Amino acid sequence: MKKFEIFVVTAPGLEKPLAAEMADLGFKKPKMMPGGVRFRGNWQDVWRANLSLRGAVRVLARIDNFQAMHLNQLERLIADMPWRQYLRTDVPLKVDVATQKSKIYHAGAAKERIERGLATAVGAPISAEADVVVKARIDNNMVTLSLDTTGESLHKRGHKSAVAKAPMRENMAAMFLRQLGFDGSQPVYDPMCGSGTSVIEAAEIAAGLLPGRSRSFAFQQLANFDIEAFQALRNAEATAPKARFFGSDKDAGAIRMAGENASRAEVADWASFAQKSAGEITPPDGPPGIVVVNPPYGARIGDKKRLFALYASFGKALSQHFSGWTVGIVTTDTGLARATGLPLETPFATVAHGGLKVQLYTCEVP
Repeated sequence: MKKFEIFVVTAPGLEKPLAAEMADLGFKKPKMMPGGVRFRGNWQDVWRANLSLRGAVRVLARIDNFQAMHLNQLERLIADMPWRQYLRTDVPLKVDVATQKSKIYHAGAAKERIERGLATAVGAPISAEADVVVKARIDNNMVTLSLDTTGESLHKRGHKSAVAKAPMRENMAAMFLRQLGFDGSQPVYDPMCGSGTSVIEAAEIAAGLLPGRSRSFAFQQLANFDIEAFQALRNAEATAPKARFFGSDKDAGAIRMAGENASRAEVADWASFAQKSAGEITPPDGPPGIVVVNPPYGARIGDKKRLFALYASFGKALSQHFSGWTVGIVTTDTGLARATGLPLETPFATVAHGGLKVQLYTCEVP
């Protein structure tokens, strides 16, 4: 199969762990770029990237690039492309355009001309709600065309219906676990687990469950989609992990949601949740593992002054009971992290998350 450039989008700051994940999964020569990782592959690689990459947000298939200096030229070149090898006449399309430092400077006009060119070449309906998106980036008069093969963001795994306030996104939780050295063999404990995201991700990783196994993708609506080849990729066998995964939260509703989400994700046999405050936590029986926690930052929920006592409380519990455990705390605020009293370090890049910059603070508890 012919190879082309594939760009895997992630949250800015998570390019390095995503590239490491891609290398581990056998994607060839992943190269970090701002906002993602690129590599060369074929359409089966596109399907596999969507299905198997935990750190990805979406997967873009780069299908062409050319120079265009004016709108008539852009429309003509679009109309002349062999779109029907990718696009179906009966599946609606959406066009997204970004332009900078180019003679074609008006994104709205460029979008209209690309839509007209696609109407000539394919004739599929244009819809703002379409899952299949043609993305055009016009930069220094060079037009780069990509197909968004993902649809709804990949952090939506397809088996979580209940979410707590200000949840950690699944792709971020998975990459933070990777940065903390999680390989599936260690127990993981989240003392403010909310709807259970980090605990469920850890259990899925340990069991070898594919993150995209429960959802659909935009590429399934493309002309070149091969359902038999895709099902062969999707039929990965899970294995029961040796480690166990734990979450607790002071909120009974969060614990109920976490349990329901674990059941839908088919990891309830390996994940358990209990209602308790962060200051009451004690480690589960067995060897030390990883504590990962995404406490409130004060930027969205509640009053920051009250949070210093919360961070101090669970920091004290960790110091007293979790010797030898690796701790990872995700927060926007250095002062709050210091309030734990733990010897935290920040060896990783800050990560863009919902308009905020979050940092993973980590240490081994003495």
